[in-house]
Amino acid sequence: MATLSDTHFTRVNANSGIPGWVPAEARHYLSHVELGKPIRALARSADCHASTILRQIRKLETRRDDPLIDDALETLGRVSRTRMTLDKDSAAMSQVDDATMPDDETLTSEARRILRRLCETGAVLAVAAEMEKAVVVRDGAGGSSTRTAVVDRPIAQAMALKGWIASNTSGRITRYFITAAGRTALEQMLRQDTRAGASGFADPRAEFGAQCDADEAPRKMRRMRYNLAESPLAALARRRDKDGSPFLPDRLVQAGERLREDFELAQMGEKVTQNWDRFLTPGGDSGAGIFTGSAPSAARARVASALGDLGPGLSDVVLRCCCYLEGLETTEKRLGWSARSGKIVLRIALMRLRKHYDETLGPGSAMIG
Repeated sequence: MATLSDTHFTRVNANSGIPGWVPAEARHYLSHVELGKPIRALARSADCHASTILRQIRKLETRRDDPLIDDALETLGRVSRTRMTLDKDSAAMSQVDDATMPDDETLTSEARRILRRLCETGAVLAVAAEMEKAVVVRDGAGGSSTRTAVVDRPIAQAMALKGWIASNTSGRITRYFITAAGRTALEQMLRQDTRAGASGFADPRAEFGAQCDADEAPRKMRRMRYNLAESPLAALARRRDKDGSPFLPDRLVQAGERLREDFELAQMGEKVTQNWDRFLTPGGDSGAGIFTGSAPSAARARVASALGDLGPGLSDVVLRCCCYLEGLETTEKRLGWSARSGKIVLRIALMRLRKHYDETLGPGSAMIG
């Protein structure tokens, strides 16, 4: 049931050009600071006390020390002011809106991808003042760092404004961590995806068509992996060989993370039900040539090319462990392998995957971005 304030915010959003995801307190702040509306008038519209609006405005003003929040409010304020001057020129306003902040659907899909990465142990979102994009960096064993995702700066600004990420440091490079509100938002997104049957981040049966496992009787649906703190690849990277060296060198971890990033980006296009199961059977056709025309299509083409180059067996283990986030023990059971053999096959597969990236995209291409 919509309240009076909900109706007000919907009307403000339609008239001001501000995206629907912008929090209520930010809308009040913009209406007062940028458009000059009195606090009492905002309180009457929102059906609350004037002191409530005042506290919201003061809180937003103190949060402007955060560079992402400051940039987000500056951009939204410019949109609000431009809307007032170009209210009669809808085409010009549309171009301004498209060039500034993301819409609700884009924010949700991108935030789902980035927040999952930030849930991993040692992961932070690094933002530099002069860079147009932000990167997710995960600290590994021995002080090494792996870049696991890249996101446009407006998406990072939106997540900061909504309180999904926060920073406790300042400087040339600001590092953000996921907040409790961000974890709650991510859980809600994943629950919605599970109910819709199209999460894009579970196993082949749960993600693509919700098919049943063919080798189990009775057939049962496989459950999603909800442990977001760490991927199987990150856990394996901490292990050591007999000589004390890392079981998975950084260059192999980067190759696996590049495949996962492309896999997740591939789910954001119009072909979200793309079925990758054909790569899990001998002689499957990769179909890499059918993906053209957009960034998600290009990501699908890169995934298809990599899996096709690895072939049956090796593509099985990297797809399940790096993309579907299946544990090694589960993968060994499903593929009928002996215990503790999966990590060896996975390392061989990652070596081949790194070679594929070096040959097709050039040296260093396994680094995302």
